[in-house]
Amino acid sequence: MMKKLRNKFITVFVIFWCLAFHYESVRHFYLEPLFGRPLPKIKFLFPPAGWIMFYQVDKAYGYIRIFGMKEDQSYEIDPHEVFRVRTIGFDNIHRGVINAAASQRNSRAFCQHLRKRFKDFDDFKILYTYYPDFIAEPYARYQQLLYGCGG
Repeated sequence: MMKKLRNKFITVFVIFWCLAFHYESVRHFYLEPLFGRPLPKIKFLFPPAGWIMFYQVDKAYGYIRIFGMKEDQSYEIDPHEVFRVRTIGFDNIHRGVINAAASQRNSRAFCQHLRKRFKDFDDFKILYTYYPDFIAEPYARYQQLLYGCGG
């Protein structure tokens, strides 16, 4: 009997915790604009950024930019279009999937993927943009051509 009661208590607690965490994760950006007023905050362990609490935020910041070349014109390709996989979604940009795929060691496979995915372009250029200290110097930005696919 005690084990059943304990299991029910744990189940209720987990359900409550998940609901509270989801509420806090969407409260500020989704629910408050929907209702048009500030909603009460649950003061537990919830950070203001919700799910991002498990992600390390550093003062240095960098990202990959991909350009498709066609007839001597360059067109920036939206990173969301590079991998059209629903399970990756947001992470393909902000958590490193694009950075890993576009690295030098994966250049051949990544270029093959780009050629197959974007058949209208003749060539591709992969650029790295880097902010060495986004807090102290937000406008200090460096860009480097990592490689071209050599269409």
